[in-house]
Amino acid sequence: MTSTPLIPSEAFFTKGVGKHRNRLQSFELALRAAGIQACNLVKVSSILPPRCKLISKNQGLDKLRPGEITYCVLAEAGTNEPSRLVGAGIGLAVPAKGDRYGYIAEHHGYGMAEPKLADFVEDMAATMLATTLGIEFDPETAYDERKEIYHMSGKIVRTRACVQTAEGHKNGLWTTVIAAAVFLP
Repeated sequence: MTSTPLIPSEAFFTKGVGKHRNRLQSFELALRAAGIQACNLVKVSSILPPRCKLISKNQGLDKLRPGEITYCVLAEAGTNEPSRLVGAGIGLAVPAKGDRYGYIAEHHGYGMAEPKLADFVEDMAATMLATTLGIEFDPETAYDERKEIYHMSGKIVRTRACVQTAEGHKNGLWTTVIAAAVFLP
């Protein structure tokens, strides 16, 4: 008996914030804000399949069914410390050749504002892809300079990021942030 490989044909990005006195409920509220609370999420690693089409969040959410096993790359972070900055981000790098796979990178942590977090996850994804494509670069140079090298090589066609940050609630409620790349069959 042969099985059909499970390779996603579409993906979308989403993000959310939740605040509640209980950590788990804070996470649930972040999932609700992202629109993926009714799915049974399965975390996967960092590969964007060849020819996987990126669609809008609304298009993707319309295709989900409650209770569905849903594969995603998920970044999640939470805090109950007042004013502590928490962040979760997903970065993407897509190769120019449609028959090659791309990379998705996730990061979750503290103290990084949205623009810096977006650059960080985008840089991680682009660097992972660049190393597999044989693009020569100095890893010590600034991301803006490397980004130019990546795009000039003609081997990386697109990069992007989806990030969510929030400050811990002033009264110590749990504050959870998520960012996800959600795969569809």
